[in-house]
Amino acid sequence: MQTGVFGEFMGTMVLILMGNGVVANVVLKKSKAEGAGWMVIATGWALAVMAGVFTSIACGGEGHLNPAVTLGAAVTSGNFGKVAWYIPAQLAGAIAGACLVWLHYLPHWRETPEADLKLACFCTAPAIRKPWANLLSEIIGTFVLVLVAGAIFSKAVAAAGPAAGLGPYLVGSLVWGIGLSLGGTTGYAINPARDLGPRIAHAFLPIPKKQGSDWGYAAVPIVGPLLGGTLAGLFVRLAHF
Repeated sequence: MQTGVFGEFMGTMVLILMGNGVVANVVLKKSKAEGAGWMVIATGWALAVMAGVFTSIACGGEGHLNPAVTLGAAVTSGNFGKVAWYIPAQLAGAIAGACLVWLHYLPHWRETPEADLKLACFCTAPAIRKPWANLLSEIIGTFVLVLVAGAIFSKAVAAAGPAAGLGPYLVGSLVWGIGLSLGGTTGYAINPARDLGPRIAHAFLPIPKKQGSDWGYAAVPIVGPLLGGTLAGLFVRLAHF
């Protein structure tokens, strides 16, 4: 179990370093990628997921990187033994990854006057602030994530070809697709650790002229993904993937 915890920590740290790193690369002033846009962000996050999954597995984890995925897997299998171990490791890895993003872009925080852009380098915010609609978006996005990931690693798909060996690439592609098709409403957190960990880091890091960490919205990208992951786990269990 300890090895799995270390793997989830390391994988989530890499996920956030590269994922929030691409956001910082696009939105912070005087970055060479400033203004590169949504396609670059969505692509960067997809590659971050792939890199994080590989890192997690290599370090002894399962490549969950996400409390919603861990919870969905527990609902599917009926074994909740790893939930209490993996989720704190994922949250800690997300905080560590966010701190590395802050360190990497250290000169750029002062050059960026907009506090909302600096916050966007850490956590999500809705395009239109409607809590129930935002919650629904996170539920749907995470349901798709856990459902299709379950399909990728299902016995039927594995029997039809090399999908199992390509798993990290396919999950990265899945997150890319979610970002491009469903991500514009809330920024597709679809991962409580991905949002909460960096939001905590934003709250304590010495970022010049930052404002609040938008704690009034923080429950949405936690509750929504957990509900979506649970529903998808139930579906996968009933469908006997």
